[in-house]
Amino acid sequence: MSDLVVNDQLSQQAASPDVRFLLLPLPEFNMLPFGGFLDKLRFSADEEDHSQQRYCTWQVVGLDKGNVVSSSGIPVAVQKTVAEVDLARYDYLVVFGGRSARNSQQMAALYRGVLRKAAAKGVTLVSIDNACFLLAAVGLLQDHSVAVHWRHVQEFRIAFPRIDIRTEQLYCIDGKRISCAGGSAAVDLAVELVARHCGRTKALKGLADMLVDEARGQLHQLKSLDEDVRANMAAGRHVGRAISLMRQLLSEPKTVDELASMLAISRRQLDRLFKDNLGHTAREYWAEMRLKHVHWRVVNSNHSLQYLADEVGIPDVSYLCKLFRKRFGVSPNTLRKSSY
Repeated sequence: MSDLVVNDQLSQQAASPDVRFLLLPLPEFNMLPFGGFLDKLRFSADEEDHSQQRYCTWQVVGLDKGNVVSSSGIPVAVQKTVAEVDLARYDYLVVFGGRSARNSQQMAALYRGVLRKAAAKGVTLVSIDNACFLLAAVGLLQDHSVAVHWRHVQEFRIAFPRIDIRTEQLYCIDGKRISCAGGSAAVDLAVELVARHCGRTKALKGLADMLVDEARGQLHQLKSLDEDVRANMAAGRHVGRAISLMRQLLSEPKTVDELASMLAISRRQLDRLFKDNLGHTAREYWAEMRLKHVHWRVVNSNHSLQYLADEVGIPDVSYLCKLFRKRFGVSPNTLRKSSY
């Protein structure tokens, strides 16, 4: 090996990276946001594609050494514990949420010490997916805004009513607290964070290799969120905005008349727009949205039916069960038992 090559390698090793990340996956973490975030760092870390941690570095950590198993059953090796690293040397501690929001929230006692220590050292805390439930339970999201995955908005709002939720953002950067709704949005957040420290050119490097057309901004609106609206783009801005408000106000005792007033149109006009474009009145669409939400939560959580009824603004559990059975042909309890 020539002296020139040796000297070049030594200079690269000696160079200080522009940004340092600690990656903390919770048990049963979701692989998509973890892999997407990590691969974006890898592509931006050097000039070529050698996975050299030159411009940005990362370290996977946990409470203990060993393997942490993802929700898909794939293990990731943890070679260092949080206690073994010098937190003051890192810019970000990125926490990847577990399989369910409730499980992440219930880990507060286990992770409270390390998260508060990192915050005290000035490390920016990043929650991915439902890890925001953990940070909120630890008390580290007070006076901060948080981006929450749309499926967990009602659950988060009920659990932490005093925390400001940004329901229509892929991620939210609020000082020393950053949150990301999860999924492929983790790639977009990684691009933004790398750009802030390493420049836009390095941040965008590798997106084509990842088959990503472009980095989305934090206010990007998901076209896939509402299948009816996606299939019929002629629905127009009033219907799109109404559906967005329906989701935000899912647990509130608002009427369709109040919704129309918020849109500055008449109830009759709103119903006509929904009927013409989606085949249902606004009231029918909102009721279906609520029942579909309860169905998903019955299958994917162990919260009580009263808790779920509160999430969709139906205080009478027996009435909810009646509507549920009529719509899905099975009671919520029977569906939950069959799902395990």
